[in-house]
Amino acid sequence: MASLGTIVHFSGHYHFRHRLVLSILSGKSVRIDKIRPDDKNPGLRDYEISLLRLLEKVTNGTVIEISVTGTAILLKPGIIAGGSLTHDCPLSRSIGYFLEPVVMLAPFSKKPLHLTIRGITTDDNDLSVDLIRTVTLPHLQLFGISDGLELRIKKRGSPPEGGGEVQFLCPVVKQVKTLNFVDPGKIKRIRGISHAVRVNPQFSNRMIEASRSILNRYIPDIYLYSDVYKGEESGKSPGYALSILAETTNSALYCAEATSKPGVAPEDIGLQASRALLSEIKQGGCVDRKHQTLVLLMMTLGSEDVGRCRMSAPTTRTIQFLRDVKSFFGISFRVATADPSDPDCVQLLYSCYGTGYVNANRSLA
Repeated sequence: MASLGTIVHFSGHYHFRHRLVLSILSGKSVRIDKIRPDDKNPGLRDYEISLLRLLEKVTNGTVIEISVTGTAILLKPGIIAGGSLTHDCPLSRSIGYFLEPVVMLAPFSKKPLHLTIRGITTDDNDLSVDLIRTVTLPHLQLFGISDGLELRIKKRGSPPEGGGEVQFLCPVVKQVKTLNFVDPGKIKRIRGISHAVRVNPQFSNRMIEASRSILNRYIPDIYLYSDVYKGEESGKSPGYALSILAETTNSALYCAEATSKPGVAPEDIGLQASRALLSEIKQGGCVDRKHQTLVLLMMTLGSEDVGRCRMSAPTTRTIQFLRDVKSFFGISFRVATADPSDPDCVQLLYSCYGTGYVNANRSLA
């Protein structure tokens, strides 16, 4: 990584999405080269090009230059415009891949965003639309982004053919609040959504029963909701999945999910999701590993005050994100042991002095 004037320079295709987001929010151009140069099929993938097209729609005045071979791009950010938009995702990645960066940008747009997005709603690679609705959006509420924030699942779409459709509505804010979240509290309830499309509806119940066989040992307040779609609303391919989350007394959320695979019984999917949730709870902290980058970004953009949050050890993605935040915003996080008196404590306290980011795009009309 090197910074040339106001152009921030990176190599490789890793961390592609959050670098584009940081570029648009900071107003600094970003150049990414050596994108899979030695691959049999070098350059950008179809889903990465589709994401660039989506960012062009969400913003106004953004200039994106792609090299002839597709192995280098230059993005010169414009303003985040928002408004009513539609986007069709390729079937190589699910809707979650595209929604995550949009969720980071949408609160700072000129007009409230109303995005209709079509494609695969749940797969193994990215957050499902269920987790974005039940876990990602509540994390935004920690920063004062709540009124009018909504995700509506109109149609389900399982791989490989997709056919799902969701609507994402996000209000505009002038500034986000400073976060001070250091006490996760105790687990008080577990909620989940088990869905099955174009298969026997009983599959949904079988996943719930298997999941309960593990989770009932720990807590009585468990409600797993069976969501069976029929006809047009069930997309084009058969599939089933279980998304579950645990909520604490202080509103910390931990989540996990498992999706259907050929030859794997619904019971195994239920057990897999439940064990993944217990593993996430064991990590502790106030934010689960899937949402570390979102919370750290909002802390960076917070008012000019010290924001603090307790989390588990950073993932590889989070470590690189913290480095990239410093490249774009010049902000460094202080990371310390959450409980210095406990030598076995693996949780960390992340703190930073917010940039006082103000949404200058916001329409006052």
